[in-house]
Amino acid sequence: QVQLVESGGGSVQAGGSLRLSCAFSGDSGDTYSSYCMAWFRQAPGKEREGVAGTWTGVGSKHYADSVKGRFTLSQDNAKSTLYLQMNNLNPEDTAMYYCAARGGGSSPYCENIFRVASYEYNYWGQGTQVTVSS
Repeated sequence: QVQLVESGGGSVQAGGSLRLSCAFSGDSGDTYSSYCMAWFRQAPGKEREGVAGTWTGVGSKHYADSVKGRFTLSQDNAKSTLYLQMNNLNPEDTAMYYCAARGGGSSPYCENIFRVASYEYNYWGQGTQVTVSS
């Protein structure tokens, strides 16, 4: 069983920065280095939106157009942790941010489910709130 624990949310002013962390833990058969992992966000009254995703093996990172150039995804495999560095935040970034994971796959598969099939992620964290004031 995989558990995802997010942290790092908070309240900042427009133009500020935050770094979110998603700590991955699992049973002995769960290998962090072979998971599709991603950050999603959902604001009140809006649909869930994919923010950034990757394959924790050697793979590319994928971003929503709305965050390209401002958000950066990184990972520390030794700590089994996924990070989302968020710079130049604006009020439209205000949302609950969720970490998600799905085992196995490949880089192209992970990009596909990030872009069009978020329902394929079978593990979700509890979320961390990000609030950006103008």
